[in-house]
Amino acid sequence: MSVCADKPGQDGAYDASHQSKGSNGEGDGPPPRWDCTRTLLSPQPPAGSAAWEGHQVGHGAVYHKECRSTQSVDGYFVITTEWSADPPAVAVDPAVLAQQAVDSMLLTGPKIASPRAEGTYTVGVPMWLWVIPSPTTWGPNQASASAGGITVTATARVASVSWRMGDGSSLTCSGPGTVYTAARGLSASPDCGHRYRSTSAGQPGGKYQGTATTTWTVNWAVTGGGQSGQLTEVRESDFSVSVGELQVVGQ
Repeated sequence: MSVCADKPGQDGAYDASHQSKGSNGEGDGPPPRWDCTRTLLSPQPPAGSAAWEGHQVGHGAVYHKECRSTQSVDGYFVITTEWSADPPAVAVDPAVLAQQAVDSMLLTGPKIASPRAEGTYTVGVPMWLWVIPSPTTWGPNQASASAGGITVTATARVASVSWRMGDGSSLTCSGPGTVYTAARGLSASPDCGHRYRSTSAGQPGGKYQGTATTTWTVNWAVTGGGQSGQLTEVRESDFSVSVGELQVVGQ
């Protein structure tokens, strides 16, 4: 038969003060080992419960612990509850959480409304440039990420959009641009526009190949106060534009 301890040691080992006994009561082998599992009690016992072993609620936690002997022939096991100190906190970099929050926003390049891929534009005539704002293409966009008891909230907005027009020129606009209407005639855009000085006939595919690049400013802060900071994100969209010359037909 086996004589077992009331409770295994904290590391799952059999209490060394008890040994497996033979029928003659003499020790005939090493103490048995214990296979233990621990499960966090939910809900936790109320304050003052003996399960807290004199500790205050919130200082550590109470677990359900079940241990079975790996050597005892009678399958003896013990079930108990025990208090355990919280594991040491893992240091979390808020800036890393901020980046995780930004990644979850799924920010994309600008949604270009003008120039239109199917449009044909004219040398020397003002071209109005504008994009269509949305939370993922222009902002504002907000998201949070948590780890190690810390929550960081990040807010992203486009600070500017830079246009490379494919003819060697570029410009930067602080806003999404103004939508063109027929009533504007041949006037230039009030805030974001360009004039091509030569046709795109000699370009690959007969079109200028350009890009619109948005620069995002991301402000982040730890919820409840504390650290804060700023990140910069860049997104890009391509466009192509056909530019021709105005043809004048004589009478």
